[in-house]
Amino acid sequence: CRHFLTIPMHDFEPDTFEPKSIPEEYSEMLANIGIDASAVEIGTVDLEKGDYYSRYFAHSPRMITNKGCIEIVGTNIDTVQIIQKG
Repeated sequence: CRHFLTIPMHDFEPDTFEPKSIPEEYSEMLANIGIDASAVEIGTVDLEKGDYYSRYFAHSPRMITNKGCIEIVGTNIDTVQIIQKG
């Protein structure tokens, strides 16, 4: 016998959701703590065009996935690139 957990929908919960990219999610999290940040479209920043790690060292990953960039306003950091190694 299987037991399933059913969670009732409340009136204030939307029936649909809008999918967000990883940079959009991080931008929202930063906005929640008062940091002005915005997601940038993937492939539009010069930072994304270079190599991520040196391939001369044994522990450097070979496969890197670019997840996008976030631009931050009002700090010493202008752009943050989100990458995934694997």
